[in-house]
Amino acid sequence: MKVNSEGVSASRVYLPAGKGYPTLLDFFVGNFPHIEITEWRARFSEDLVMTVDGQAVAASDAYLPNSHLMYFRRLAREPEIPFEESILYLDEHILVADKPHFLPVTPSGLYLHQTLLNRLKKKTGIQTLSPIHRIDRDTAGLVVFSVRPYERSAYQNLFRDRTVTKVYEAIAPYSEELSAKLPITYRSRIEESEHFLQMREIDGKANTDTYIELIELMGFWAKYRLTPGSGKKHQLRCHLNALGIPMKFDQIYPVLTPYQEYDLDFTKPLQLLAKEIHFKDPVTGGDRSFVSQRMLG
Repeated sequence: MKVNSEGVSASRVYLPAGKGYPTLLDFFVGNFPHIEITEWRARFSEDLVMTVDGQAVAASDAYLPNSHLMYFRRLAREPEIPFEESILYLDEHILVADKPHFLPVTPSGLYLHQTLLNRLKKKTGIQTLSPIHRIDRDTAGLVVFSVRPYERSAYQNLFRDRTVTKVYEAIAPYSEELSAKLPITYRSRIEESEHFLQMREIDGKANTDTYIELIELMGFWAKYRLTPGSGKKHQLRCHLNALGIPMKFDQIYPVLTPYQEYDLDFTKPLQLLAKEIHFKDPVTGGDRSFVSQRMLG
């Protein structure tokens, strides 16, 4: 993985066959002799070595040839996120969490311990939790996790096959001209821009679509309901910006502001909420519907 201005990402390493390492610790010490064994022990103990699905592994675990692992370096300082997640639902198959703004879903960049995944593992004691989809660190709301590793792909395929309905709420400027046209399905083609944080619209066949409705007029601002039919990075933020109504407190659209590493302004959370999620459970066959208890504004 690349290093970016948000800090370091996880590194990926391949465990080849034909090597006589009895444990994972032996492998890492043997392949990274410039890193002290005490440092590797600390990384394992702090769950900084994991499978590609985000499952922590132990230093004493057996070496598994022909597999990949991810590992993070330890950070001297990590931003503290002073907001608490909640668990809306938990059974033997899935966990549904209600995430606050500012909290990343999985370890990335400067965030190792202050993540939704690590907090839930500590809270529930379920080490096999794995998110079946993601939302941005800036976005609040629903995130669904699988509990059993062998069921994970079945749940992830729901998103691959677009059989999940996700509904968001956002606060953005009120536009009388646009509101007269609502509800609409907005379509466009978006791709990565020169800056890795921003997406941009380009000419060509649409690869994104969002159904946009007006919920409430709030003076200069308005609350909108957004139902994406596709799942591109920053799709909702990019679409509202293209329509001339960028989301309230958006630090990326229309203008990319300097990244805040530690001194985060918690008074200005992005006004975007993953409010609802609906799907047919591929394991139980039942209908699943969940609604965030969080509110914008």
